[in-house]
Amino acid sequence: MRLSEAWLRQYVNPVVDTAGLVHQLTMAGLEVDGAEPVAADFSGVVVARILEAAPHPEADRLQICRVDAGLGEHLQIVCGAANARAGLVAPLAMEGAVLPGPLKIKRSRLRGVESFGMLCSAKELGLEDNASGLLELPADAPVGADIRDYLQLDDKILEIDLTPNRADCLSVEGIAREVALINRLPFQCVDAGTVAVGSQRRLVVHLDAPEACPRYLGRVIAGIDARAQTPLWLKERLRRSGLRSLGPAVDVTNYVLLELGQPLHAFDLARLSGDIHVRQARAGELLKLLNGEEITLSSDVLVIADEEKALALAGIMGGEQSAVGDATTDLFLECAFFAPALIMGKARRYGLATDSSHRFERGVDPALQRRAIERATALLLEIAGGEAGPVIETVREDLLPLRAPVRLREQRIGQLLGLSLARGEIADILTRLGMSVEEDEQGWTVTPPSFRFDLALEADLIEEIGRVYGYDDIPRRRPAVASEMQPASETVLGLDRVKDLLADRGYQEVITYSFVSADMQRRIDPEIEPETLLNPISADLAVMRTSLWTGLLDCAQKNLSRQQERVRIFETGLKFVRHGGLLEQRGTLAGLVLGPVLDEQWGEKSRRADFFDVKSDVEAILGLTGKSSVRFRPAIHHALHPGQSAEILIGDTGAGWLGMLHPQIERELGFEQPVFLFEIDAGALLQRDLPRFAPLSRFPQVRRDLALVVARDLPAADLLEAVAASGGPLVRDTVLFDVYLGTGVEAGKKSMALGVTLQDAEDTLTDDRVDEVMGRIVARLAADFGAKLRE
Repeated sequence: MRLSEAWLRQYVNPVVDTAGLVHQLTMAGLEVDGAEPVAADFSGVVVARILEAAPHPEADRLQICRVDAGLGEHLQIVCGAANARAGLVAPLAMEGAVLPGPLKIKRSRLRGVESFGMLCSAKELGLEDNASGLLELPADAPVGADIRDYLQLDDKILEIDLTPNRADCLSVEGIAREVALINRLPFQCVDAGTVAVGSQRRLVVHLDAPEACPRYLGRVIAGIDARAQTPLWLKERLRRSGLRSLGPAVDVTNYVLLELGQPLHAFDLARLSGDIHVRQARAGELLKLLNGEEITLSSDVLVIADEEKALALAGIMGGEQSAVGDATTDLFLECAFFAPALIMGKARRYGLATDSSHRFERGVDPALQRRAIERATALLLEIAGGEAGPVIETVREDLLPLRAPVRLREQRIGQLLGLSLARGEIADILTRLGMSVEEDEQGWTVTPPSFRFDLALEADLIEEIGRVYGYDDIPRRRPAVASEMQPASETVLGLDRVKDLLADRGYQEVITYSFVSADMQRRIDPEIEPETLLNPISADLAVMRTSLWTGLLDCAQKNLSRQQERVRIFETGLKFVRHGGLLEQRGTLAGLVLGPVLDEQWGEKSRRADFFDVKSDVEAILGLTGKSSVRFRPAIHHALHPGQSAEILIGDTGAGWLGMLHPQIERELGFEQPVFLFEIDAGALLQRDLPRFAPLSRFPQVRRDLALVVARDLPAADLLEAVAASGGPLVRDTVLFDVYLGTGVEAGKKSMALGVTLQDAEDTLTDDRVDEVMGRIVARLAADFGAKLRE
């Protein structure tokens, strides 16, 4: 929120400078992001009145002006502004003045005519980015006064970053109330008074959806001058808050929104038909908004309507058909309270973000509407004239929010804040916060004011006491908490250990969004329907991921586009899969590899990573679990190459996938080299088997090698499993040390060489025992796989 410091100080003016005020607000929980000047640095500019304006004899677009700058003698100024005319009051940069840029004003000659200064636009003073002519000042502006003093241009704009719970501070009055509270100064709300009724014109209001709008006020104001000029002081306050002037009716409603925090809207009365209805939209109903966009309404959206049509999106934006224009003479001014829960999210649904919706979604004081409509009426009559009709209020008191009393215990304050405050001081803080306080032996019963939606728990009240007392004044103490070492199971593998291993092997950890694009999700996991977000941040983040590969692939694309040819990344996080009607969050470890195995160097030839490089990384990760039942089984995954993909098994349970990205997806995503991926279920990965000691045998090992001719498509894992199963307890290890395809091996076959290590823990192995075991192994392999000993 942006507001003028000078405007704020008109309500409450503590004896602190800007820096002190910024510090006070920040420490009170209203963080000030910055305090910037309202205008650029300039000097030597005064208020001046043009007495005469005559055409320049040598230039069609220039005028020779005789100007009164309060010096006693008049100055001759040559000016090219289209609005320069006799009687106009405007800023004049005197000879020797310095304007933003910097630009020093000197006596000059324009087309043969001397000019002793420069009449200025708002742009030339650094007040606005665009300007169509001279900055027009009020006719009663004091001629000769320094423009910086007259317009209070030494003011600062405070940029305050409010948390969603502090909707009560979305106004100058709300911020002023906080400043008064912090500095123990008296505070008086804006006195709106009561406008005298000069007309009996009125509209009947019907609350057809009272749960969404339990209070609605309206008033007819007749005979206004829609072309009246908004006063400069009001324009400046709007400008310093980031709003531009759009005419008296809109300016007044915007001003009251900034001043009090209550949105209002004005309708052109001549464009309304019959009574006003606050109702739910009809499904498919169309509404053209003030921004020119036509939207199709759904039945859960609240609208303001007349007897024939929808007029406005309630609490968000008005419609173009009923908008106030230059021809408007009579208007209907509305001011309402809308339930935050029923307004929330509706603006985002239609791609809108307005000051009104921002406030209504967070909560507007339900007791503020009468004061706001009286304040707006008084300002509008002062600026544009007219006569005010009676305020028509329709309300359902039983549906308005009530601030429930909250129990506050004195003992609990000391426990949470570490403070021992006097009862009187606590009651004083609560009272200055606008709360109703009833004291008893144990503490207080506190009723928050109507504008504080965020106070519902005892902890909320204690937080308020702490911030008003001053966070800087709360003593710092180390917590006196008895610590006890908790048992850590050795069967749990720490995730950080897995991350360290991957980092040691050249991977870098990344963190990607849990929300991904629906298109990428369909490519990677088309068989699972992802959870769709109701209000996505963007179209590229519209569904919840069912695999971490989506984010890793996007990260890899961005790295390649920045000339990073070698990418080895991993991520740990949640994927979201619906199972049995429930949305499950599954912890997962995933990785991606592409590019060279090693960084460029002289000692090793460059080669690209392949399936087995990544498989070795996965084996190293799974090796941390101490499980001996880890296997890789060829299997088909939609996102992986059908000839280079494997399911990771722990025992007989699938624990993840490993493989090369499918060539079709690789082409669609623009990769020009193979991409390898792996994904492991964190639940299975982080369950570790405890290592168990086995006595070392005193007897020697025996190794026998087998060269077998088998079918070319036979996986080596099947052979190794068969050797372990048939060899019995004497087989300690089996290793595949050679694979041969070529001369001497028939077509469709391959030669695989296995080294089998045997050992007995109780006795020395004899040749007969070894031959017997090896015979069983060869027989089993021949029976299961048709394996033959290579000659």
